[in-house]
Amino acid sequence: MTATTSRAQRTRSVVLHLVCIAVGALIVVPVYFGVLGGFKDNGQLSSNPLGWPDPWVWNYVEILSESVFWRQLGNSVLIAVSSTVIVVGAAAMAAFVFARYAFRGREFLVTLFAIGLMFPFAVAILPLFVLLRAMGLLDNPLGVILPQAAFGLPITIIILRQFFRTIPAEVEEAAVLDGCSSFGFFWRVLLPMARPALATVSVLAIVTSWNNFMLPLVVFSDQSWWTLPVGVQAFQGQYADDTARVLAYVVLSMIPALGFYAVAERQLIGGLTGSVKG
Repeated sequence: MTATTSRAQRTRSVVLHLVCIAVGALIVVPVYFGVLGGFKDNGQLSSNPLGWPDPWVWNYVEILSESVFWRQLGNSVLIAVSSTVIVVGAAAMAAFVFARYAFRGREFLVTLFAIGLMFPFAVAILPLFVLLRAMGLLDNPLGVILPQAAFGLPITIIILRQFFRTIPAEVEEAAVLDGCSSFGFFWRVLLPMARPALATVSVLAIVTSWNNFMLPLVVFSDQSWWTLPVGVQAFQGQYADDTARVLAYVVLSMIPALGFYAVAERQLIGGLTGSVKG
């Protein structure tokens, strides 16, 4: 290796590290500001935005003592978990058929689902509102759960289908010889092997549902059904002059989704790459 090549590699390495540090700073600094800001008052935010609180102000404790926050948290958990169960269950069965069976029109149906990825949710909000009103699903959690599951199907089916296709046909043949039906193979063999992919799509579905603001805002006029994103918006309007309190509310609303992501993070890479250990 020549000196010029070695110098070029070192330069690339330094540039790459600098880029990574810059990207990391763009992510970490706002989170750091938000977390510490929740322990301050507005005066400290203005005079010392990135420093340690002095004195510490317990905005987090005050918010956690309010029943409104816990009700909105419960609504978000209910809607996110229900949407995830529906979308992952339906997509797993559809992906199994698309991956393991050949039939006329299969690729057309797969392409149709892929087109769904290019369909913006905002475009459908007006006809969706009219449809939900006609079905009597306004101010009903099903009015949010079912549309979220429907819009989550395309990406979920594509990820699971790719993973299911990597499982060798010999595994299915062995299961059939042991007396497994098609559904038995799907339930007893395929789903346990697909845990990384299921974890991936579950994380995507939960985080998407947790961050969904527009649909709950349109569907729920009853404040008792508001989710955390809608609650954050309302809280920000109510306490517009208390930025520190708003920061504390925003940070608390982020923690459940971040915690779930941290727990399932180990499964994400395997699910996205479609790798199967055998």
